[in-house]
Amino acid sequence: MSHETLPVLVIGAGPTGLTLACDLARRGIRVRIVDAAPLPFVGSRGKGLQPRTLEVLDDLGVLDAVLAAGMDYPRLRIHWRRFVVGRWTMMAPRAPTPDVPRPNAWLVPQARTEGILRDRLASLGVTVEFGTALTRFTQDATGVTATLTRDGAEETVRAEYLVGADGGHSRVRKELGLALRGVTHDEERIVVGDVRVEGLDPSHWHVWPFARGGMVALCPLPGGRFQLALQVKPGDTVPELTEAAIHQRIQEGARPGAKLRLHDASWLSVYRPNTRMVDRYRVDRVFIAGDAAHVHPPTGGQGLNTGVQDAYNLGWKLGHVLQGADPALLDTYEVERLPVAARVLGLSSKLFDGMRQGRMKAMKRGDELRQLGWSYRGGPLAPAAPGDTARVQAGDRAPDAPCVDADGKPVRLSDRFRGPHWTLLAFGPEATTHARFGATVRVVRIIPKGTSIEADAVLDTHGHAHRAYDVAPGTGALILVRPDGYVGHTSRPGNLAALEQFLTPLLPRLSSPAIPSMPPPRVEDTPDVTAGISPA
Repeated sequence: MSHETLPVLVIGAGPTGLTLACDLARRGIRVRIVDAAPLPFVGSRGKGLQPRTLEVLDDLGVLDAVLAAGMDYPRLRIHWRRFVVGRWTMMAPRAPTPDVPRPNAWLVPQARTEGILRDRLASLGVTVEFGTALTRFTQDATGVTATLTRDGAEETVRAEYLVGADGGHSRVRKELGLALRGVTHDEERIVVGDVRVEGLDPSHWHVWPFARGGMVALCPLPGGRFQLALQVKPGDTVPELTEAAIHQRIQEGARPGAKLRLHDASWLSVYRPNTRMVDRYRVDRVFIAGDAAHVHPPTGGQGLNTGVQDAYNLGWKLGHVLQGADPALLDTYEVERLPVAARVLGLSSKLFDGMRQGRMKAMKRGDELRQLGWSYRGGPLAPAAPGDTARVQAGDRAPDAPCVDADGKPVRLSDRFRGPHWTLLAFGPEATTHARFGATVRVVRIIPKGTSIEADAVLDTHGHAHRAYDVAPGTGALILVRPDGYVGHTSRPGNLAALEQFLTPLLPRLSSPAIPSMPPPRVEDTPDVTAGISPA
């Protein structure tokens, strides 16, 4: 066992674990990330990246690579046997706006997303340790002692905190004794995989909703493959996971006599849809995130995205506490993320019910799936501000806006948000650089058109920033944006004393009063689909 205590040990190197490790590493926090699988995942499973997740990936510095690896979601072509009977758009595309420049989901195979995040992590000096399984762990008041196994050899690791991002079968969750409450649709099975298909137009997502034996869908992927989803109705036999058996099933059930040839399957698996979640995200110094905490039906493209945002919420809080902030900050992770998971599970479950019944309209995706509107209003880091009627309040996603920098070059507020810091947007002629918080807070003065611009300021040429934050030109306001892109504090006009009172206990290396306490949420207190159901 190493005599030195590692700050954070992450179990699981899927999108959730990789996001967390990247966020910690860029903050200068030493982290190890291990995965029991011998090699990286190769499939497309979680292929849909929602707009809010794209913003997270932008902040982590990998958005350009993600955009290059993906494509827009294709329109659906609805088939009945060999006939096209309809065309449909599952999620109507939205036009970019000043505050949401990327409003649509982006299709990227999960394996490619993971590869991009691994490359980013490697650039930060951290390599994923595959073939390394967590065997057991214990914890005490100062840390966690974990036993890892690799090639039959055991290693004991001491860490200040351990995070389980190890999927639906999470060893960490089981060791903690946390139950995934909800339902598993044992009678519903879906064969999923990545295949090549000859004789099928790659510009459309092809769906046979009334195929004999169950719905068949083939969605084109970047690189020439299709993602297969083949529903197996209750009581029917799951076909063998071979190219020949799957090809025959499609020929018989969806396109009899058609000249389709399915081949070169790189990944095939059987999936049983689950709608389950835990009622705790933390037990002392051990946390869980992503599928370890909540498992989703495949509909809606929410599982991967919700896990990434779990990690994004936890990363800055762990980083701050490890650098000296009040440990009570870590209590806010569960308080903020558990209710979001409950609401997302409800949406995913509704869409899945529509899919299993063949009701295409019921599967229509709405704006809520873009995950831009989730808010932490009223939570311990976003107390209600009496009398504040502004459109954007503490707890909301911080809107973007196009501006111009001191050199006259176009710049967005998101460019100023990017990085591990807090961002203070200072509006108004009397707004000054409040440097007393040091490098942890980046101050950006928002100057209206016609005002001389300074080095730390941006010119709001068209007034988009002022409108987004409900600040009238010429008036003052202080808008504090958290490291994860949510508004932490607002004051209109700017109230520096109130800002300091809010922010001081949250910053690293500062001793201060405790964060406002809030009882941990129970699953039954949230709009959740799992209340009253026995644990697995």
